[in-house]
Amino acid sequence: MPILELPKKSNRLQYFGSSYPIIGDKPTQKQHMSNLQNIEKNEFFKIDRVGIKKIKYPVIVKAESEPVIQQAIGDFTLTTELCSSKKGINMSRLPETLQEAYSKGIEMNPQSLRHLAKSMAERMEQKASAVQVSFPWFFERKSPVMGKSGLMNAVLHIEVNYQEPAKWIEKIRMTATVTTLCPCSKEISEYSAHNQRGIVSIEIETYSDRGAPGNFKEIMLEVIESNASAKLYSILKRPDEKKVTEQAFENPRFVEDLIRLVAADLYELSWVQSFHIECRNEESIHLQDAYASLSYNKEKVGP
Repeated sequence: MPILELPKKSNRLQYFGSSYPIIGDKPTQKQHMSNLQNIEKNEFFKIDRVGIKKIKYPVIVKAESEPVIQQAIGDFTLTTELCSSKKGINMSRLPETLQEAYSKGIEMNPQSLRHLAKSMAERMEQKASAVQVSFPWFFERKSPVMGKSGLMNAVLHIEVNYQEPAKWIEKIRMTATVTTLCPCSKEISEYSAHNQRGIVSIEIETYSDRGAPGNFKEIMLEVIESNASAKLYSILKRPDEKKVTEQAFENPRFVEDLIRLVAADLYELSWVQSFHIECRNEESIHLQDAYASLSYNKEKVGP
């Protein structure tokens, strides 16, 4: 084969469009550079939230169930308020604050996110800030008869809002999947009944003077799963399948039944001030999905 003669790499890069850096006259040292964000003048409006979205970082998830300690990927939104006298914020300080928290081992619970939110506000010289993060939580589950272990997961979203000097608002959302069996189908059919996979999402706001307990993940999952027709499993043998399908048949649930039962359990939790629930059943014999939503605030009169 003929030998391919190539020009030097620097020449190749120029050949395909690269050019030498422009020699300019603007300063290259940080202390000499202008900072547009810090210009003080009337900008007309205060901004409620400004910052960065979709920044992913490794996070630590601790639980009371196995696996007790696990690593996950957190998808963060970091914001602060911005007063009307400043043009902008120094956004690089937000990932810097997150990096510092990561270097110390940031855990995915409202308490650690309180510290992160407060640090952000102080660093940005603002009176309010907010941290939002979504991450998967894995938990081990044994099949009901054979005891075969497998990992399941739910998706969690935590939002912590900070207001100077020391006020926080915590919101926690969990989305998990369950089995539901149609009561109407069971009632009208000579045998069998159609079932579906239900996706349940609950968002709670805690009381300002009492945060979520350490086992909030297990509590929220129990609220969702204990009110469904049956749980889901990653591993099932034939004796397990028999048990799960019969359990679902014994506990039929309309989407309306499921959401009201979940609401009742959340109402009884002393640390929950308000909640919003969404239930969606992926129907097995209908083209469309069944859906319901419900909101309740204990501090208001009536639902």
